[in-house]
Amino acid sequence: MGIVGAGPAGLVLGHLLTLEGIDNVVLEDRSREYVEQRVRAGVLEHGTVELLKQIGVGERMERQGLVHRGVELRFAGEGHRIDFDELTGKAITVYGQQEVVKDLIAARLEAGGPLLFEVDDVRPEEFETEAPAIRYRHDGEEHLLRCDAIASGDGFHGLCRDAVPAGALAFHERDWPFAWLGVLAEAEPASEELIYAHHERGFALQSMRSPTVTRLYLQCDPGDEIEQWPDDRIWDELQQRFASGDFRLNEGPIFERGITPMRSFVTEPMQHGRLYLAGDAVHIVPPTGAKGLNLAVADVRILAEALERWLSTGDDRLLGLYSRTCLRRVWRVQHFSWWMTSMLHRLPEDVDGFQSKLQIAQLDYVCSSRAASTSLAENYVGLDLESSDQIV
Repeated sequence: MGIVGAGPAGLVLGHLLTLEGIDNVVLEDRSREYVEQRVRAGVLEHGTVELLKQIGVGERMERQGLVHRGVELRFAGEGHRIDFDELTGKAITVYGQQEVVKDLIAARLEAGGPLLFEVDDVRPEEFETEAPAIRYRHDGEEHLLRCDAIASGDGFHGLCRDAVPAGALAFHERDWPFAWLGVLAEAEPASEELIYAHHERGFALQSMRSPTVTRLYLQCDPGDEIEQWPDDRIWDELQQRFASGDFRLNEGPIFERGITPMRSFVTEPMQHGRLYLAGDAVHIVPPTGAKGLNLAVADVRILAEALERWLSTGDDRLLGLYSRTCLRRVWRVQHFSWWMTSMLHRLPEDVDGFQSKLQIAQLDYVCSSRAASTSLAENYVGLDLESSDQIV
């Protein structure tokens, strides 16, 4: 197997295949330092946590990850807790994506699996035949990798998706009319669990990375420049949006900040010939539902199962069902992320407050109805993974 991209999708796939005795090479165009320091998502679903433990890369996560058994929805100045444990018997774990990547890289290098960083000019070829290949340049030399199949986990801006012939893939996309300003601050989190805040000034989220580092987000205009948001303005805006009784965020030095546009994106199908696409290469969800990394891991679990079946027995039925199996989950997750995003953010077109009143009514129903609370909890902690065998 040739695997393009050393993010969570590519690294988890490589690890799963190695455990099954399937040779694979992982190619990454960035440096190891860049990949390990790239700050992304921080919420792991129950199923993602269990998989990482099962494949032997969860030891540091179990020591350092923060297990959360609920989440708070805050609106109209009051907080309402959704109890994951009571409603589903499951929890989520807060553990940064970059930490997951560090653990996977360390495990791969320890096992001696081929992992090449700073690879240039990657070109997947002949994937419509039975002898796919990847051309690339590494350390100034040209290389050709022959493989049985190619997996693309090279992200939204990667090369593999664009290598598919025009017209073979369909794209579904929506750009949201707002963005997230995210910061990391040297401050103790003011709450032990995540807080999602709906406010007339816009959405805000309190998360964390450790007992001493708070991760905070606030809704902003997608055209904003980071220079427009000095520390004082950020803290003032956050305090207003989280206001509830005598609650105050703990403030501290901000050591990282950035503005992230909000996008929903799905590619169909997720395969062409012997090229299989996974993770951000084929789908993007707004971060409100905390699903990006988890959806990538779900993809490659399905793909690894299908590849193992095919390479060990010659049975390619599961590979043929890869897109169909994954897309059922992808669209469910897209809907959940759309629903959370639509319910919590101030919409620019809501000039008369009508939409805001509907959002408050929806939030009130979610927090007062056990059925509605359970639906949110089930989706947030992660739905059970469906096997291709269940679709056959």
